[in-house]
Amino acid sequence: MDNELVDKKTKPIKGLIKILKKHSGRDSTGSISVRHQGKRQKRYYRIIDFKREKRDIEAEVVKIEKDPNRNAYIALIKYTDGQLSYILLPLGLKIKDKIIAGEKAEIKVGNALPLKNIPLGIQVHNIELNPGSGGQIVRGAGTYATVIAKEESYVHLKLPSGEVRKFLDRCYATIGQVSNVSHKEEKIGKAGRKILMGIRPTVRGTAQNPRSHPHGGGEGRSGEGMHPKTPWGKPARGKKTRKKNKWSNELIVKKRS
Repeated sequence: MDNELVDKKTKPIKGLIKILKKHSGRDSTGSISVRHQGKRQKRYYRIIDFKREKRDIEAEVVKIEKDPNRNAYIALIKYTDGQLSYILLPLGLKIKDKIIAGEKAEIKVGNALPLKNIPLGIQVHNIELNPGSGGQIVRGAGTYATVIAKEESYVHLKLPSGEVRKFLDRCYATIGQVSNVSHKEEKIGKAGRKILMGIRPTVRGTAQNPRSHPHGGGEGRSGEGMHPKTPWGKPARGKKTRKKNKWSNELIVKKRS
């Protein structure tokens, strides 16, 4: 995607935004439950249509915008009945291109259709975990999953992590790769910008005092002196944390490498 086509200055559509509250990582009691989150620049949340609910109605791409809440670009689309909506912008989709969502949609970048109607080898994104739930995975900049097999009522997808997982063939997905592939090459540049993004500093455990972290204390610069631990004393590296009885384990064909 050519960055010159992305509109970074005009305001978003008024009916497609809402106030985005800032909690700075604190829960309902006021305690920090998620560390390293802090103040950030104010921004509206753009309401993205992950479900592509208007089926079999053609839409035209009106504008391509930068969303401050995500690393992928978004596209403003206008349906033939006049309704406006935001969607994730797939790589290669341009202004004035036509897209549609439905069971009989053409295999074309930006179109959304059930996995059972998508041929093997096609790249998809914005994939539903359950039929009708709306796209929940493969939504980050430059990501895509590949359709590699079909088995009874399931379709096998190879995810960006390398994991191969089964999805119900009634789940919808959008054709193509998510835009802004070069996002990972972007340099933040300075600590101040990190703060404006809402990310607070991370302090090494060995630099803290022993009351704050198991790795803390010691004379001079000292190592961890133990198996790496979290601030709460649990193993920090190497120990598997996935639940053994998690229901989704049954749907994993091949674990991520």
